[in-house]
Amino acid sequence: MTPSATDDPSAAKATARELLRFIDASPTPFHAVEEGARRLAAAGFTELSELDAWSNGPGGFFVKRSGSLIAWRLAPDTPATRGFRVLGAHTDSPNLRIKPRPDTGRAGFRQLGVEVYGGVLLNSWLDRDLGLSGRAMIRSDDDGGGGGGGAESRLFRIDRPILRVPQLAIHLHREIHSDGLKLNKQTHMAPVWGLKGTGERDFKGWLARELDVAADAVLSWDAMCHDVVPSTLAGVDEELVAAPRLDNLCSSFNALEALLATDGSGKDERIAVVTLFDHEEVGSTSHRGAGSPLLRDVLERTVLARGGSREDYHRAIADSACVSADMAHATHPNYPEKHEPDHSLFLNQGPVIKINSNLRYASDGETEAMFQTACDTAGVPYQKWVNRTDLACGSTIGPITAANLGMRTVDVGCPQLAMHSIREMCGALDPGYMSRAMAAFLRGAR
Repeated sequence: MTPSATDDPSAAKATARELLRFIDASPTPFHAVEEGARRLAAAGFTELSELDAWSNGPGGFFVKRSGSLIAWRLAPDTPATRGFRVLGAHTDSPNLRIKPRPDTGRAGFRQLGVEVYGGVLLNSWLDRDLGLSGRAMIRSDDDGGGGGGGAESRLFRIDRPILRVPQLAIHLHREIHSDGLKLNKQTHMAPVWGLKGTGERDFKGWLARELDVAADAVLSWDAMCHDVVPSTLAGVDEELVAAPRLDNLCSSFNALEALLATDGSGKDERIAVVTLFDHEEVGSTSHRGAGSPLLRDVLERTVLARGGSREDYHRAIADSACVSADMAHATHPNYPEKHEPDHSLFLNQGPVIKINSNLRYASDGETEAMFQTACDTAGVPYQKWVNRTDLACGSTIGPITAANLGMRTVDVGCPQLAMHSIREMCGALDPGYMSRAMAAFLRGAR
């Protein structure tokens, strides 16, 4: 784990810069999982396959399912009824994704058809230098014995500025100041990537050349646009972080840092678990989202691997708790009226405990106090937040996880501005604060 953000300014910036490296290595959920797996493997964790029988430990382990990852650490002789301390976050962020038949264009331009994924702040994607990243499924001769040929997943990442969504000139849209900018997802967001009559003509052929395979070997893709500008510390005193995908790679980074800070030697500690889900931004209903049985199945399998029964699993769940970590809305200096006036949130003043009486967040008095105690133990400040009563509130994996497992859950997050923009902003101290609080939660008592 990187040095504490509360020790000195240089340590805070070291933590923040490590966050920047994690984000820049993770333009898509698939890359985020690979980067998380790389960090875990470097720390001695062992990757397991869902197809194999699992070891009873001790040690650190992780399993990947496309854009989702679950990791845990077992102490020697951990009883089958031992409870879990779970840190949950998500790997996906709102973006523009390439359609299956993307080749289009007008007025002499070659363009790509895109589908908007999640709640994108569309205006923030205008006039940005965009690259492409994701995974492609490549035809393989290895069919696993079925005789019909197979496919293998290949990650790709093109950091060149190959795409751009140009904004309409003010001279042609003078009413923008009176009516506001109104963007149609279908007609206004197709990025330009060249001129007709020059260069390569189709996306599939171009992607095949980037991957150094034949065009007919490319079966499908999950391709996403990303900003090619690197993440950075910002502000006159570098007190801020400016980066894409802070929501929610910051929380994913915090969770991994907290897990790596544990050593798995505490026989009386509950089992430390990190779960990073894909598809939170579109409802979590998928085979690898928080609405799936993925986490429930993995936790049960760790119990069975230690010789436990389903009864032991239920006893372990009853002794468990989860921190659902997703970014929070800091009070915006230009729009203070959009926030609950008695619950302002500030950058660099610690993790936020998110509360909603209508259960858009999973926090209740018990779990709120649990995380508050973890912050006190870690020596970091914390804040509490509720939304304005007359405004709709977002949600997280917290209520889904709590309902799916019957596990006590609290929702928390680092405060930020510009959520769902292509470039977001948080405080440079807060990632270190959150990692420390999460580590204290993993080590905490019942």
